[in-house]
Amino acid sequence: MAHNHDHHHDHGGHHHHHTVTLTNVSSAFIIGIVLNFGFVIIEVVYGLIIHSLSLLSDAGHNLADVGALGLSLLAFKLLKVKGNEKYTYGYRKTSILVALFNAMVLLVSIGAIIYEGIHRFFNHEQVPGLTISVVAGIGIAVNFISALVFRRDKDKDLNVKSAYLHLMADAVISLGLVIGGVAIYYTNWYWIDPALSIVVAGIILFSTWRLLMDSLRLSLDGVPENINIDDVKNAATKITGVIDFHHIHVWAISTTENALTAHLVLGSNITVKDEQQIKNDLRHRLLHLNIQHATLETERENDPCAAQVCDAATV
Repeated sequence: MAHNHDHHHDHGGHHHHHTVTLTNVSSAFIIGIVLNFGFVIIEVVYGLIIHSLSLLSDAGHNLADVGALGLSLLAFKLLKVKGNEKYTYGYRKTSILVALFNAMVLLVSIGAIIYEGIHRFFNHEQVPGLTISVVAGIGIAVNFISALVFRRDKDKDLNVKSAYLHLMADAVISLGLVIGGVAIYYTNWYWIDPALSIVVAGIILFSTWRLLMDSLRLSLDGVPENINIDDVKNAATKITGVIDFHHIHVWAISTTENALTAHLVLGSNITVKDEQQIKNDLRHRLLHLNIQHATLETERENDPCAAQVCDAATV
């Protein structure tokens, strides 16, 4: 059984360890938390003053986002905690669990917003559209600036991507509230306010559903979305001397690191020195496929599989 302990290989003068740094991520999350919490206070104050459900709904949504950003920041800090005898991977999985929790909280907030929106739609109150537009205009700036600080690392981690997408969606929601506020100001159609809150809920649902599915799959140790098992097989079988590559298991250790275990079948004429070279080559190829931790068990082509479970394995 061979284990890959060096996850920072540098072959040909280029690195393959594409991860976000804790310093950059911490700064981004702190900026996002401060800006959005300040905006939540503004929305709550003016929402209560003018009795605007759309502002209060958006405030509730933004407050949930603030909590999500805080939990994500905590998860990133836990990534750096070293493993121990009870938690050999440390607490890296918390980043996945936080993403799942964030999605579930947002789904609950969606239900509350839709319920109240339907009630208010038939019992709407007079609200000053101009005030809604001004407050929502502040929201566009806050959410857009917050999203920009996550843009650089959005494709490297599920929680960072989640933060970026939600903040951009929030900016779009704020734009919708601006337009709705202007419409209320000129038409006095006060039903627009609760209708906007329902639209807000729909946008949140659309942006949250993918996060829920991704985080749920990773929580169940499913294959990460950006990894294709056929590509993994091809990476191994293209190496000279490799006969087969099976009993493959790929899962996410965290939102930034993936692991693999598999059986590597080699030709009967492969020497011990050749075997080590093949393993090193394969690990290098797996890094290109975003697999940082590889555990490989080697077999010879004429030997029976070392593990009986191979017969029942689907991969």
